[in-house]
Amino acid sequence: MFRRFLIATIVLLANASFLQAGKYNPVLSIGDKAPAWKDLPGIDGKRHSLSELEDADAVVLVFTCNSCPYAIDYEERIIALTKNFASRKVSVVAVNVNKIPEDNFEAMQKRAKAQGFNFTYLFDETQQIAKDYGATYTPEFFVLDRQRKIAYMGALDDSPDEKNVQVRHVATTLTALLANKQPKLTETIAIGCRIRIERPRRRKLK
Repeated sequence: MFRRFLIATIVLLANASFLQAGKYNPVLSIGDKAPAWKDLPGIDGKRHSLSELEDADAVVLVFTCNSCPYAIDYEERIIALTKNFASRKVSVVAVNVNKIPEDNFEAMQKRAKAQGFNFTYLFDETQQIAKDYGATYTPEFFVLDRQRKIAYMGALDDSPDEKNVQVRHVATTLTALLANKQPKLTETIAIGCRIRIERPRRRKLK
């Protein structure tokens, strides 16, 4: 009897864990309330929060950095996405959480100026926002709907090579949301470099 109870408990816990996370995301599921960020420094010298975007009909949050070749390759596409939806009350916010020298705040400012970033670019030295969103790659995209629920998460499009792109996942999601429709594809695998989450150092045994 106890063995059956133990097995049933394990199954229930496993199912509960599965229901709490997406297909490819270890933390969030589609429809979850988007974790809010607050007072993160931007390259514009101001501090930014999700709450300041209350007038936006949709928000695109992208985890990126300066040091990842994949992230660099996507910069022009993010600029184009921002430009294409600029008149449609869509806010694009990029955030970097890596703490290596190539990704420090000063490097972010220089990169943004050199590339002509037209979107908000934030830095979170605590790395908490990446943990809250279950983000593991750069670039990795999250689309938040009008109610600030997760409508899509994963890759920007279907190919790291822009010449081979056939489906633009984030743009398609935004178009659906702005037309008050549910996007058909809500989650894909993000392809890029691993986010450099700091691991606690182990104490040496005496």
